[in-house]
Amino acid sequence: EEVFPTPFCPGCGHGILLQTILRAIDELDIDIKKIVFVSGIGCAAWIPSPHFKADTLHTLHGRPLAFATGIRITRPDLEIMVISGDGDLGAIGGNHLIHTARRNLKIITICVNNSIYGMTGGQVSPTTPKDIITETSPFGNPEEPFDLCALVKSCGAEFVCRYTVFHTKPLKKSIQKAFQINGFSFIDVISPCVTHYGRRNKMPTLYDFYQFIIKNIISYEKAKSLNKEELKNKIIIGEYV
Repeated sequence: EEVFPTPFCPGCGHGILLQTILRAIDELDIDIKKIVFVSGIGCAAWIPSPHFKADTLHTLHGRPLAFATGIRITRPDLEIMVISGDGDLGAIGGNHLIHTARRNLKIITICVNNSIYGMTGGQVSPTTPKDIITETSPFGNPEEPFDLCALVKSCGAEFVCRYTVFHTKPLKKSIQKAFQINGFSFIDVISPCVTHYGRRNKMPTLYDFYQFIIKNIISYEKAKSLNKEELKNKIIIGEYV
């Protein structure tokens, strides 16, 4: 009753990602009973738990990668997929993120990145772009955001990429590729939060948010030739490594 037909707000992209993950697994013909899904706290944690008919760990805030590390060490026969948000993985869980990437453990990590703390009312997160209005930055975010893909790449991750929920085909292929990687995989998925991010920033509908994303996406290769000012508000997509 709590999750059907959907636990997500109108316009949220998490449902698209939920379908994309399941389609990727189904096409690979992987037994879902051989996969453990791990999540932290936040909107993204509701993707595997309770939607997936599989083993899931709904863990402490910021600790999904610590739990996933324990599973990897004790059950090397299982596939492990962490699904959590940018606040959970990049803020309170940031230390776990950099060290799990440094260890290059065979863990697939999907960061569901809505650039805000959605479940708690729309506060600034580590990936909130500069000047964006949030509950805790009513005059605009004064801080520069993390590029989590660049961070994880610098730590030694084996496979790193970013796509939006509107790029379902390359996103699905990247998830399938991650299963073949014998190391740490990090997939940053840009997912719109219309309720807390969009409405405060002149994007009150999903259509408005979609138009903003399509207007500002740029490939990783092209981004290499642009300076910091030219990259402002741009969404870099593609494979970092």
